[in-house]
Amino acid sequence: MKIALAQLNYHIGNFEANTKKIIDHIKLAKDKGADLVVFAELAICGYPARDFLEFDEFISLCEEAAQEIARHCSEIACIVGLPIKNNILQGKDLYNAAYFIENGNIKAIAKKALLPTYDVFDEYRYFEPATEFGCIDFKGKKIALTICEDLWNINDNPLYVSNPMDELIKEQPDVMINIAASPFSYTHDDERIKVLSDNAKKYHLPVFYVNQVGAQTEIIFDGGSLVFDADGEMKAEMKYFEEDLQVFDLEEIEKVRNKYPQPERLTDIEQIHDALVLGIQDYFKKSGFTKAVLGLSGGIDSAVVCALACRALGAEKVMAVLMPSKFSSDHSVQDAIDLVNNFGCMHEIIPIKDVAQAFDSILAPAFNGLPFNLTEENIQARTRGTIVMAMSNKFGYILLNTSNKSECAVGYGTLYGDMCGAIGVIGDVYKTQVFELAKYINKERELIPINTIVKPPSAELRPDQKDSDSLPEYDVLDKILYHHIEEKQGSKSIIAKGFDEALVQRILKMVNIAEFKRYQTPPILRVSPKAFGMGRRMPIVGKYMA
Repeated sequence: MKIALAQLNYHIGNFEANTKKIIDHIKLAKDKGADLVVFAELAICGYPARDFLEFDEFISLCEEAAQEIARHCSEIACIVGLPIKNNILQGKDLYNAAYFIENGNIKAIAKKALLPTYDVFDEYRYFEPATEFGCIDFKGKKIALTICEDLWNINDNPLYVSNPMDELIKEQPDVMINIAASPFSYTHDDERIKVLSDNAKKYHLPVFYVNQVGAQTEIIFDGGSLVFDADGEMKAEMKYFEEDLQVFDLEEIEKVRNKYPQPERLTDIEQIHDALVLGIQDYFKKSGFTKAVLGLSGGIDSAVVCALACRALGAEKVMAVLMPSKFSSDHSVQDAIDLVNNFGCMHEIIPIKDVAQAFDSILAPAFNGLPFNLTEENIQARTRGTIVMAMSNKFGYILLNTSNKSECAVGYGTLYGDMCGAIGVIGDVYKTQVFELAKYINKERELIPINTIVKPPSAELRPDQKDSDSLPEYDVLDKILYHHIEEKQGSKSIIAKGFDEALVQRILKMVNIAEFKRYQTPPILRVSPKAFGMGRRMPIVGKYMA
């Protein structure tokens, strides 16, 4: 039996485009001699569809698309994911399901049992867990078909009724097929490979796993579909961050070693770079936007975002707005101009000195001679926010936010100023990682000016300002933040690692009191195991000091 894995980029709710793409790849797989072509979890409607799933018409359109797909399944079978109605008058209204289609008919239905409710997942909000399981007979083979989490063997949650493979293995299947929507993080590929390999070993069966690729606002899918033999040895690893279709011979998987080419494994920074480029591309394409604008300061954050945007959209679609203040250094302006020249993007220089002074003048009576402080700094940041939003409105640009994760964590940013934007490009990338990204972008030649990378970071909102005036050095700050955010450790655990007690308490307090700001920021492209946004839900007024 020859099995094709179709690793595709779907668009939530775009039934016409998704259906056409699936049908086109059914034909392609058939041309390549496949007997069966496998598509991803909820491929028909896109993942995660969230509250679209509460609309009856949305579910009906899924079924109509499935029937259209079935009409094209002649001389080849397919597996495709979609939500289906639960016709039993108890539990949730829907199942997260997969159709097995053969000769134009829906021959079998598999339903997901292990519904994830952690981090970015909220499937138990919509779906009823499956409790009955059966293998699918096809071409003299028995297929154990599962959906994503069903192979992660999480069975200590009371919502998880049973482990599907422990039931399916009783029917002595010949192969496991798992369809997934497995979001990207730069630590997840190794974890995913281990889990699937362990399943192959546990049940002593080959595993065919198909993931989807592409970004759905903040969630990015990296592809990397996989095939393992019954000993848990990886036999194939498909492309990352790209659509791909490959055909595998089930019998040869068990006999031949290293038959199929496997791509080189990417480093964490390479993965983050490729994920962010894909995230920008899909946000614009799927939203119907074409042109981006950002404020370019001469600092490393905006430089990296500008570089990523040029690679994602094309330099001719990117507008960089330089907005020097009376505190901006000459080298910052020159660094920004050098970057623009290196990438060839559009740019405008709009000084903010006069606007900021106008605010100072009209507020002077109310402030009654009070000294310059954070208020005047924020006025400059909000002036810049107003200007880039004006460019967005006037020319149809979409504003890219350039705040990094370190800043987002401790509230080192101005609401309605530098925290403006439609999508946060590097809001899940720590400052130390931003420096690594800059060096990676420069790996072949200097695109981001070296001075931008080596100079001390500064918001340049007061004379001789440096980030280190307000924050610890980033190599220390980021380690503490990682322990707290990604590893979910409180102050006692972090202090026990050797960090200064007062410093840890100060940083964690900054994280907690900045929660109200993060509630008002744009969606952030998720690249880490724990990103700000839907995967990290903290109370704004909670008193707990971890």
